[in-house]
Parts: sequence; structure tokens; C-alpha cells
Amino acid sequence: MFLARVVGTVVATRKDPKLTGSKLMIVVPVGPDGDPEGGYVVAVDTVEAGFGETVLVARGSSARMAEGMKDRPVDASIIGIVDHADVDEPAT
Repeated sequence: MFLARVVGTVVATRKDPKLTGSKLMIVVPVGPDGDPEGGYVVAVDTVEAGFGETVLVARGSSARMAEGMKDRPVDASIIGIVDHADVDEPAT
């Protein structure tokens, strides 16, 4: 599971029939501070996330455990909208 920011959408007029009705979003992994930490990922939106929101994304077989994703060809699912993330820095 990782934090990401929604940066766009994907429109696919032809896709696997099991994905019909699913909203596909482009997300960028981010750190707790909101800074980008990787490349783009296409994820199925299961929580009605919006552009610019910070979200929780599940990958791999865990992505297919999200509501309504069972037996669908999904590798990444948006499973939560993040209000804020706090990190305690370890003492040095």
C-alpha cells in the first residue's frame, strides 16, 4: 500500500468487459510530505477520489480485494482518501 496523488484520468472506450463502469485514475506515488516519489500508476478508483487528492493505493493481489474488484484484471486500486499523514522522525 502506498500514498499517491491523483493527477489525471484514463478514458478507454475498449477494455476488458469486467472493467466496464470502473473509473481509471492516473496517480503519482508521494511521500508523507506530499513530494512525488515515483512514476505514474493507473489505478481503479473504488472511493470516488478527485483530481489533486491524496489517496491510499493497494497493489497486486491486494488491489483485487477492494470492494467490487474480485475477479477483475486490476493491479492497483484506490482504496482510501487521505485527510492527513503524520510521521514521527526517529531520534538521531
